[in-house]
Amino acid sequence: MVDGDLPVRRALVLPGRELRWRFSRASGPGGQGVNTTDSRVELSFDLQRSPSVPEALRERALRRLGGRLVDGVLTVVAAEQRSQLRNREAARERLAAALREATRADPPTRRPTRPTAGSKRRRLDAKARRGAVKRLRGRPED
Repeated sequence: MVDGDLPVRRALVLPGRELRWRFSRASGPGGQGVNTTDSRVELSFDLQRSPSVPEALRERALRRLGGRLVDGVLTVVAAEQRSQLRNREAARERLAAALREATRADPPTRRPTRPTAGSKRRRLDAKARRGAVKRLRGRPED
């Protein structure tokens, strides 16, 4: 499961051979094992040159992930768990979530609308009532 294909969405499944893994020692607490175990995981995917990403999804993802890419490569890091296996699973999920979010369809454009005549009238009536209440709070006129 860990080294296999990575499903992102129905139209996009990343082949396992296009994922690049790097392992290193994680920082922070972990006892004696932290100095000997390569539990930190970096998972990289070359979004710009991948043949498995449809062109429309690629353009959308490149545009949205521009700040996170280095030479068209998206990299995620996981080092929270003490186990390399759990960090690998976390990195796979983060990569899939980032690509899922980046390839999501654009929301429909907003069509400008005008307030109805009834809503304008209700707003003005409410303003008039509020003004009348405030006038009653003032000093009485002699």
